Amino acid sequence: MNKNIINLILTVLLAFVWSMLSMDWWSAMLAAIIVGSMVPLKGFKVFLMPFLGIFLFWGLYAYVLSSGNDFRLARQIGVLLNVGERPFLVILITALIGGLSAGVAGVFGKQLANLKRKK
Repeated sequence: MNKNIINLILTVLLAFVWSMLSMDWWSAMLAAIIVGSMVPLKGFKVFLMPFLGIFLFWGLYAYVLSSGNDFRLARQIGVLLNVGERPFLVILITALIGGLSAGVAGVFGKQLANLKRKK
């Protein structure tokens, strides 16, 4: 299997398992750091693979949670965020925040691995 796909799948799996173990939102970033330091990627893919994985995971998870209450809370948060009563836009914003955080964490993990190799 391709290293890109392995990185994406491992990031999502670790984030999912840790989020089910009642670790907080930062479990996705911890997963991206660990996988980014263990599965070597090059170039923009170091950022892109964790970004895509957590973007999809958080987006799907937010959708599932929001659909359970008929998107009422997402509508109210949309009003607070000044985007109107658009629950899907709130879900998109949630996924973007998670994806960006995980992408930066993946780059940090790669830098940690590079630092460790230089010593």
